[in-house]
Amino acid sequence: MDTLQTTIRDGVLIMEISNLPVNALSQPVRAALLAAVERLTSEPELRGGVILGAGRTFVAGADIKEFGKPSLAPLLPDIFAAIESCPKPVVAALHGAALGGGLELALACDARIALPSTVVGLPEVTLGIIPGAGGTQRLPRLTGLTTAIRLICSGEQLKAEAAHRLGMLDEVVVEDLQGAAIAWLNSAQAGKRPVSAMRVPEEAPEDIAKAEQAALRAGKSRPAVVAAITVVKEASSTPFAEALAHERAAFLTLRASPEAAALRHIFFAEREAARLPADLQQTPRPIRTVAVIGAGTMGSGIALSALEAGYTVILLDQNTELLAKSGDKLRTQLQERAQAGKISTAVAQEAQARLTLADGWAGIALADLVIEAVFEDLAVKHEVFRQLDTHAKPGAVLATNTSYLDIDAIAAATKRREDVLGLHFFSPAHVMKLLEVVRGAHSASDLAATGMAFGKSLKKLPVLCGNGFGFIGNRIYNAYRTQCEFMLEDGAWPEEIDAALEAFGFAMGPFSVADLSGLDIAWRMRQARASTRDPRTRYVPVLDELCERGRFGRKTCAGYYNYADGKRSAGSDDVVRAIISEASAKRGIARHVLTTEDIQRRALIAMVNEAAQILTEAIAQRASDIDVVLVHGYGFPRWVGGPVQWAREQERKYLERDLDIIAAATGFGFVRGDLDILLKKTNEDNAS
Repeated sequence: MDTLQTTIRDGVLIMEISNLPVNALSQPVRAALLAAVERLTSEPELRGGVILGAGRTFVAGADIKEFGKPSLAPLLPDIFAAIESCPKPVVAALHGAALGGGLELALACDARIALPSTVVGLPEVTLGIIPGAGGTQRLPRLTGLTTAIRLICSGEQLKAEAAHRLGMLDEVVVEDLQGAAIAWLNSAQAGKRPVSAMRVPEEAPEDIAKAEQAALRAGKSRPAVVAAITVVKEASSTPFAEALAHERAAFLTLRASPEAAALRHIFFAEREAARLPADLQQTPRPIRTVAVIGAGTMGSGIALSALEAGYTVILLDQNTELLAKSGDKLRTQLQERAQAGKISTAVAQEAQARLTLADGWAGIALADLVIEAVFEDLAVKHEVFRQLDTHAKPGAVLATNTSYLDIDAIAAATKRREDVLGLHFFSPAHVMKLLEVVRGAHSASDLAATGMAFGKSLKKLPVLCGNGFGFIGNRIYNAYRTQCEFMLEDGAWPEEIDAALEAFGFAMGPFSVADLSGLDIAWRMRQARASTRDPRTRYVPVLDELCERGRFGRKTCAGYYNYADGKRSAGSDDVVRAIISEASAKRGIARHVLTTEDIQRRALIAMVNEAAQILTEAIAQRASDIDVVLVHGYGFPRWVGGPVQWAREQERKYLERDLDIIAAATGFGFVRGDLDILLKKTNEDNAS
């Protein structure tokens, strides 16, 4: 009973959930809450109840320790039925977060009162399930079907004022939340008014249909989205008890699905990724001023992220024209984000005041952290780090945003290798959440904690990596893309490979991605590594041929595809097909049809094999980190959980068969990763 404290104030039973830090609705909380409601029902001197949360929040949802396990009595629907059948009114007093089961609890009460900072939402769809305790039936009765479909199918979270405007909350108060809840019980409007007894507001059928189609489109018609729409619509056509039973059945079916398991996996993996091993859990270096070297797209994006996080930012570039343009663009972006309501006008103005533009190296002398974001060339980066060695203050963190290059090779240009760290941002840097934090061989022991803390302060998802070509993400993506190029020579066309992988769930296929980012980028990287490539290694020259003909992708209106008026052609043209066919002929390959499944499994097992090597080499500290990187940085479908989680769900004999296929396709130089270690480690990660 210590998970719920009860007191009596003015004849009102105060029920304070105390399961810190987030007051999750664990089985002991549920049992104590049900007992408190039964007490409220049975004791004549009590005239009403108030449910609130201790600490910093109301109820942030279910207990994550119970995820994927059988439910234990009492269940939430039983508690909510007891609240509604109690003859005395119950008020939910909300602060912090009321999410998932927390909001469903509030919806089961007779009134909802909140502080302005409260956030409410039903995010279950993001875990591959739907609300299972009446959320799909009570919410539409307050907001209407169109809004309920949008909120439930997106998992959107609302601040209190927005929720109040939609009818989800009865009052928003600025202070004395408990007192305001008691005042409501003393008011003329007090009394039993269960949401389940309300009628769903009338709406035009065409508006409901539009909301449904928009939700399906945004949610990629995933099973949870489809199920949510079905049961939400029942709120206006089916008796409450019957619709509630349908909701619960759909919830239980979805909860047992592989998709829900994968989404739970990535949910836990994201939380775990931020944890450092014990020997690296040190006090981060203090960072107040950040210098960004390079005013191009990446450098400007990093600067914008740092400004919004409250840092003083020095943006340095010796190209004064580019620097001025970037400064103007940053100010405009801050203003636009304020106009869009993403930040306040005051925050935008303050951020602009914290931005300094510098065209000389002396400008970085005050920086606690310097992030180099210049051209991906070792000689260029060496020149930058020689300047940092001279001009950065002692103890400053010297970070490189390199995507592929060796951190230790970059650090060799400075006498303070212990201060060098990799901070690999993903483009666009102010949008993408992923940040690879890369330790070099000589990085000081407190740099990992500093990099991870800095990433969190930018509201990013930092993942610790060891130093090695491409770190985690680009190394795996390189193996994936290379296998896709092999499949070009073996018989598939670019559009067939792209279509197969988009059907699997990738946002874009590899050749569409290559055209978008620019083929010349990969071409330059290949040229830089050409002297070290073993001539016995299978090498597909198609991309080189395209670049030699000036086909760099979208920027030149031609790459693997043509782009007339900015729109991609349906398939590859005769020029591309001739280049691919010639490459097949030179290798002596008789082109043959590759099915959608062939393409998907070859691409995926190439990723899995590389993941096994990365884990063995300690480039990744845990298997689940690999999944986090691929989901957040490379468009791997979240509902599959990542390549390692995908492998975990496959039959071992088929994984071995696929490994044999890609080994034969790759030829000389193929390194077979240790599948046993990978699967054992991911099972351990999931168990912990």
